[in-house]
Amino acid sequence: MKNIYSMMCLMLICVLFPLQGFAGDKLKAQNKVSEARDVIVDIMSKPDEGIPPKLLRKVAAVAIFPDVVKAGFVLGGKYGRGVILKHNPKRNTWSAPAFYSIGAASIGWQIGAQSTDLILLIRSKRGLKSLMNSEFTLGADAAVAAGPVGRRAEASTDASLKAEILSYSRSRGLFAGVSLEGAKINVLEAYNHAYYGKKLSPSDILLRHKSLAPKSGVRLIHTLTKAAK
Repeated sequence: MKNIYSMMCLMLICVLFPLQGFAGDKLKAQNKVSEARDVIVDIMSKPDEGIPPKLLRKVAAVAIFPDVVKAGFVLGGKYGRGVILKHNPKRNTWSAPAFYSIGAASIGWQIGAQSTDLILLIRSKRGLKSLMNSEFTLGADAAVAAGPVGRRAEASTDASLKAEILSYSRSRGLFAGVSLEGAKINVLEAYNHAYYGKKLSPSDILLRHKSLAPKSGVRLIHTLTKAAK
């Protein structure tokens, strides 16, 4: 009898703990999508200080990583979670969001912590295709450069626009292009599973459109559609 009771308790624990983790990941994923929308709303509300709308209209995809934490003491690094959405420039339509993480290590005399919002404009189909891999390295798998800021930026004469990916950061109210050479981007399978309620690959979400975006995703899509007009 005791053995049966013990087995039942063990089975209950095995069932409940994964559910708690799944529910937690779902909430975190929903919050991350909402944070990504807030970043776009804030940045695009200042056309003279944000991403040139002309660039946003032409991108193949956009990656948004809110609250990337930079911390360290001698050995430091950056880490954050965010979303990537595919864009159809001709129709100005966006896919549902797929979840990714970004990380980069650094060595040097440093101390303290700082939170930064990162945005990547993926400008080519080749760059988008590279993101379908489980791990992607900026600079190695696709050329990356700091992006120009402001609606008056002369995109056609800027040498950085030859890069497949343009990168931006916002920290303490300041928004500017940033170099992210060597940063690694990885698929967040747990978040994708929790957010959509089923296992989906980035290709399923971004290219094959196998699932509709939940409400938070729809709001983000509407915001990007408006920003890219």
